[in-house]
Amino acid sequence: MLTEQRKQEIRDNYSRVLENIENAKAKRGGDAPVRLLAATKTVPAEEIIFAADELGLKFAGENRTSELLEKYDALKDKLTLHLIGSLQTRKAKEAVGKVSLIESVDSIKLASEINKRSEAMGIVSDILLEVNIGREESKGGLMPEVVSEFMDSLEEFRSIRPCGIMTMAPICASDDEYRKFFSETYQIFIDIYIKKSHNIIEPVLSMGMSDSYVPAILEGATQVRVGSSIFGRRL
Repeated sequence: MLTEQRKQEIRDNYSRVLENIENAKAKRGGDAPVRLLAATKTVPAEEIIFAADELGLKFAGENRTSELLEKYDALKDKLTLHLIGSLQTRKAKEAVGKVSLIESVDSIKLASEINKRSEAMGIVSDILLEVNIGREESKGGLMPEVVSEFMDSLEEFRSIRPCGIMTMAPICASDDEYRKFFSETYQIFIDIYIKKSHNIIEPVLSMGMSDSYVPAILEGATQVRVGSSIFGRRL
């Protein structure tokens, strides 16, 4: 059971994050919305439910399919779930139909499997293309120069819908460094969804985490994935 102290900690953190988001949006200018998605890896379901019921959290993202399945029954009626971590092709069947957005598609093999599983269920699954904007060997994602071609190659699939782009920037020492990576990602996003007109009314640009969501918003993010700044440091 959550203690009052823990509830207050989450409440204060959540309020601080919302304030930072609003300040960044004001600095950026315009009225484009920014969706807050709580990254909930290792966070107990009861804490996520508290944030949903008491604080108004509407979106949560799990990194691991196994953890998503463990929490699914407790969370499915409380908020909208995304899968934000790498998805192995063999585990696609476990995620399809349980999340509203799969944010880490970076291969035709994975896209094809998601499409096959979605078609079998009679649904269309929304996905994001993961871009490896820092070109890091330790991370998944498409290289920036192949994103447009990859998007075109998805047109043969009828049971998936590419809704935008996700990126994880390298760890940077300053907001200015983060902004360089996010600015590059934003340009890729614009090239695809504005110039090519892929018929998505509100495309998603998911970038920025607890250490970088403010510079991400300043460079055009429409969704930020914040975990430790809400729930504290986790394993």
